[in-house]
Amino acid sequence: MAKLCILQDLVDNDLPAAVRLLNSLTEQVASVTSHVRDLIKKVREKAYQTSKGLSFLDLKYHLLLFYLQDVTHLISLKTEGESLKDNSAIHRLVTIRTVLEKMRPLDQKLKYQIDKLVRTAVTGSLAENDPLHFRPNPQNLVSKDDKGGNSKGEKDPSASRKYVPPRIAPVHYDGDMTEADRQREQIDKQKRAALRSSVIQELRQQYSDAPEEIRDRRDFQTERESREELNRKNYEESMMVRLSMTREQRLRKRGMVGMTSQLSNITRFSDISALTGGEAQDIDNPKPKKKKKIIKKGKKKSKYLFCMLRECFKKKKKLDTNTCFNFSVSRKHK
Repeated sequence: MAKLCILQDLVDNDLPAAVRLLNSLTEQVASVTSHVRDLIKKVREKAYQTSKGLSFLDLKYHLLLFYLQDVTHLISLKTEGESLKDNSAIHRLVTIRTVLEKMRPLDQKLKYQIDKLVRTAVTGSLAENDPLHFRPNPQNLVSKDDKGGNSKGEKDPSASRKYVPPRIAPVHYDGDMTEADRQREQIDKQKRAALRSSVIQELRQQYSDAPEEIRDRRDFQTERESREELNRKNYEESMMVRLSMTREQRLRKRGMVGMTSQLSNITRFSDISALTGGEAQDIDNPKPKKKKKIIKKGKKKSKYLFCMLRECFKKKKKLDTNTCFNFSVSRKHK
């Protein structure tokens, strides 16, 4: 009985807000439907030339339309109480979302050309003080002499070559992110790194009610590296030679040494400062280490030699080894 009363209170509280949302949704759907019908009518009457449009925009708008259709279908299934497990609409939504994410860098690059074409189509021509009018034109860099010097019979050898795209490592696109979005993403990354730290894992195991799991874990990769290091050491000691190491081997050995030296940082909790509200260290841009100043011993000797030469030239003495030695000894005693 108490549960029914609680459910009735929840329904009474949420019902007015739900009714308002449904009414606003109905009004928006009606306005969008009328606007789309007007556009379809103008397109059929050939008021808009759609045959020479950008295929990129056609693909983008079709994908958005398919995405909205699948979302609407899933919402209708959820309102009827049906299960969404193994539904093909979910796989289509994931595919369309992936394609749209891949199109974002290209959309950012084509933004200037699209804005210029749309403004030209609306106004008929660009104004003289339009900022889009002052974009550099690469064709102006080609001189007229170069254009006239090429004969008609000569062909550009690079024109018939097959285009080979550059091999660039894929990176996450963040060209349309603001500074606040970057800071928020950095804070989330620091929190995730803090949750994966050894301190949090130990606290979770200590205060968890679940039974402790004990298992024998064998890391074959570490065992193989330890065995190779032992064989390498035995060979160097028996043959009295020092084997060269590759860069990967040096980095791997440095990582193994770093794992054994974690006891020195056992009382440091800087890796969980993002969870306590403190300023965490930047993961992507760590603070550079200070370089130690190395004092060269040869500077003092060269300074004494310079002073000795200057005194000899002032007194116009003949330069010999005894004079140099006596002068350097006297300077040191001073």
